[in-house]
Amino acid sequence: GSYGLALDEYLLSQVMKDAGYRTALVGKWHLGHAKPEYWPKQRGFDTFYGALVGEIDHFKHSSHGVKDWYRGNRPIEETGFDNTLIGDEAARVVDSHDPASPLFLYLAFTAPHTPFQAPDDALDRYKHIADKNRRAYAAMVSVLDDGIGKLLASLEKRGMRDNTLIVFHSDNGGVTSSLFAGDSKVNGELPADNGHYRDGKGTLYEGGTRVVALANWPKKIKPGKVAGMVHVVDMYPTLAAIVGATLDKNQPLDGINLWPSLSEGKPTPRTEVVYNVDPMGGAVRRDNWKLVWKATLPQKVELFDLGADPSEAHDLSADYADPLRDFQDWITSLAVEMDQPLLLMEAARLTFYAP
Repeated sequence: GSYGLALDEYLLSQVMKDAGYRTALVGKWHLGHAKPEYWPKQRGFDTFYGALVGEIDHFKHSSHGVKDWYRGNRPIEETGFDNTLIGDEAARVVDSHDPASPLFLYLAFTAPHTPFQAPDDALDRYKHIADKNRRAYAAMVSVLDDGIGKLLASLEKRGMRDNTLIVFHSDNGGVTSSLFAGDSKVNGELPADNGHYRDGKGTLYEGGTRVVALANWPKKIKPGKVAGMVHVVDMYPTLAAIVGATLDKNQPLDGINLWPSLSEGKPTPRTEVVYNVDPMGGAVRRDNWKLVWKATLPQKVELFDLGADPSEAHDLSADYADPLRDFQDWITSLAVEMDQPLLLMEAARLTFYAP
């Protein structure tokens, strides 16, 4: 694809750099690879190590046979399992950092994305798992865990642990449909399990969108559970507020500063979530009501009460006409003001008609 994250967007990395932070990205970028101006070093990161695209062979570091492994703006040749290399690099970033100055590290592992691969020593930990995909999946997550352990050990060694906020979260639910498993062919059953939540990655149901997250900062965040909704877009204003950054160069933000909820245990002020809106449909939530609208033919509209039915097993659209209409109006209004999705524009350019 020739598209990338719009260059007039002012990113969190740039905000952090303006606030005096050294900024580092280790791992997956996936916000534009066709032109160097889309790359991390040109988007606010002082250093970058990892892959530009979303899915690579974990040992060959390539996508569709093309190498995709970089340090800064320079392609490099390395051997090893990518997530092991990513964890080691994250620890090196901390080991080489001056503790007297602030650091913003964005660490994006590629595990457990397809292809399901892992080093032999990690696979050996799970010999008791008969299914090969589940065994590889477990091994990949263990490599990720090991990398995070190395990073924590480096923070401790450098005397930085107590004054470091660590936020951990996934980007989507586990993949349960081969349609969304990526470019790699998967032989056998998909290994992810989203519990009682419906469906998985690539869908707008809770199994695809509701993920686990944690924030840890010794002496700043008390152990506990945050009540209420949190959306990934809240990360930007929350982290900016913590460092005292001025938000005057960015586009209007949809996120909310949730630091009072994290630090004081207050319920989040968020009452609604826009899951997605595109020409194919959309999903939105307000309080416990959630609408999922498949707009392509044949159309399908579903309304759920997530408070009583978090598994989205009972469609209430036939019984609640007013909220159904209000939510469809909300999605339509968002669709009217949005830009055309770049992925669809790219696909349109590649479409031709041959009688």
